[in-house]
Amino acid sequence: MTTPRAFTDNELFSVLSKDDLAIMKSLAHQKSLVKGDYLVRQEEAWPNLFFIEIGSIIVEKDSADGRTLIAGTFKRGDVFWGITFFLDGVGMPAGLQAFEDTRLLQWSRADIMPIIKNNGLFSWELSRLAMGRILYASEILESMTFHPIGVRLARLLMGISGGENQVAIERNLTLDDMAARIGSTREMVCRLLYKFSDEGLIRITRTEFTIMDQENLEKKAQL
Repeated sequence: MTTPRAFTDNELFSVLSKDDLAIMKSLAHQKSLVKGDYLVRQEEAWPNLFFIEIGSIIVEKDSADGRTLIAGTFKRGDVFWGITFFLDGVGMPAGLQAFEDTRLLQWSRADIMPIIKNNGLFSWELSRLAMGRILYASEILESMTFHPIGVRLARLLMGISGGENQVAIERNLTLDDMAARIGSTREMVCRLLYKFSDEGLIRITRTEFTIMDQENLEKKAQL
């Protein structure tokens, strides 16, 4: 199986020797997902690690009242693992779903445990990446707890557009998708989008939106 250069250049795998890297490649299971497919659902045990070759995976957290929060997105070149990779008998706190057609490499803990035990740098990189995930989760929690919904939506729009002004952006996210990413409801997102439009910050249609006043949208995102 051939592997992309992004694999060997990845900060986690780049610390491996040529022999260990060859073993990792031989142990990898290539998996393809169609948009909407689940790699694993919330509460399921999943002691695996994956590397995304193509596409993206969203982290989807369901609440008891039926609402969904998108807690993060993994894209091409990213590495992630289930909590059961480190803790036995614990289910996934969130589901992993393909946001688009996706291909990834996957390893079970049992298969690569010898490499983990025998390679201190590899274990160190896993730990360092874990700390990065914890900091990211903390930022998400802080945003949801302390920032108003309008601020969260403004930040989402800025992120989607990449800060481009007067450029039409295809609406790949539904109202439900946007609500899930900022911890709100589709009704509130719809209301705020039209409020932003009335204020001249954005222009929206059924298929696209355009940032008309980037400076003031940025101000709204920094409140």
